[in-house]
Amino acid sequence: MNSIYTSVEKSGLQYLPQSTQTTSETRSPNQQLLPLSARVNDQDHLEIGGCDVRLLVERFGSPLYIVDEQTLRSACRQYRDALARYYPGESLVLYASKAWSCLAVCAIVASEGLGLDVVSGGELYTAIAANVSPNRLYLHGNNKSREELILAIDTGCTIVIDNWLDVQMLAELSEQRSNSSPIRVMVRLTPGIECHTHEYIRTGHLDSKFGFDPNQFDAVFNAIAQQPALSCVGLHAHIGSQIFELQPHEDLAGVVVEAIAKAGQYGLNITEVNIGGGLGIRYTEADDPPSIETWVQTVAEAMVKACQQQNMPLPKLLCEPGRSIIGPACITAYRVGSQKQIPEIRTYVAVDGGMSDNPRPITYQSVYRVVLANRMSAPLTETVTVAGKHCESGDILIKDAELPPCETGDILAVLATGAYNYSMASNYNRLPRPAAVLVDQGESNLILERETYQDLIRQDRLPERLAGF
Repeated sequence: MNSIYTSVEKSGLQYLPQSTQTTSETRSPNQQLLPLSARVNDQDHLEIGGCDVRLLVERFGSPLYIVDEQTLRSACRQYRDALARYYPGESLVLYASKAWSCLAVCAIVASEGLGLDVVSGGELYTAIAANVSPNRLYLHGNNKSREELILAIDTGCTIVIDNWLDVQMLAELSEQRSNSSPIRVMVRLTPGIECHTHEYIRTGHLDSKFGFDPNQFDAVFNAIAQQPALSCVGLHAHIGSQIFELQPHEDLAGVVVEAIAKAGQYGLNITEVNIGGGLGIRYTEADDPPSIETWVQTVAEAMVKACQQQNMPLPKLLCEPGRSIIGPACITAYRVGSQKQIPEIRTYVAVDGGMSDNPRPITYQSVYRVVLANRMSAPLTETVTVAGKHCESGDILIKDAELPPCETGDILAVLATGAYNYSMASNYNRLPRPAAVLVDQGESNLILERETYQDLIRQDRLPERLAGF
């Protein structure tokens, strides 16, 4: 057993007996690259949720998303309990379902007392199908369709107004309703706060497609105040994603509280504030994000301080983490296929997936860690590039990965793949999207079926004049 730990530690990963792995907050930085239930069994295989990864691949195929229920629930509880501990007012955690939206994930987070942030009719429909309470659903989006707004109104969820078209369409729809109850809305603000993160996922700075800029606050508050069918209960602001800094969140509280005061000048009674999410996670040993507890304490205390300075009652405080809830809970398992050695340059190790099941490396230049799941104690003697199977030279999952010598049929597990991998998955090169399995205490449940070739052509239509060629 010591040899297993020595090899694993060399890769920057450390495994403890399951009984000592409680929450991600109690583990060392290296251990936090793994789901909470991760361990190496006596066959030298990686186990997640008491299930052997190699056996899961044999049963469900590959690529395979493997979701650890313990890690997912633990993150939900950490947010929920920390917010209750540090914020003296009412609070609610919303799961940003864009990170991973499917029935099982929605049902799990809802069972832990969380609401859901949805950004499309499809995500809203999924949440409804998972029996999430409408009063815990919040619809965002910078270009909501009329149909999406109608679905949200009929559902009874809260609608976050992002732009002038939202105001116009909601006013028109409210006039057409027979139901006299007002439509519950919030207003999304662009606070003008920048963070050190990828430019594609910065949403708080002024050059953003989201929300109303500060010079528009007066106009939008006045316009909404003129619509009696709209009940404006809150303000929303979000400053980005994969953020390690805390100061921007402290700054955000002051900006939002000032906006509450301004809204009050137009007769709007703001009782809720959503300060977004954005807490980063550890993808590599070098990443050092704040803990969930530290993040929650920072935003809660900042909001209390800002309200005290304005002599204002505490609003209901909402936050909407996504990546930090689902990201660490999942690994993706692949089978090794071909290899190509280019002397004195590099060795390519190809797997049976790639940019269609994880587009983040090619889109954001994201970096991941990988382990050889069926030989965990094998010495790390090779530096290789893990390549996907797509007809795209940029389809590279991991450059310069330290691994043992790989053989065809080996199982590679890429860590921390829960956030945005399935959500952004595609059928590039007409590859079917992978299956996903939920594991806990030795039990494995399929939560997403693997697509088939028949699924790929299900929506295709062949004009009659082309038939027979």
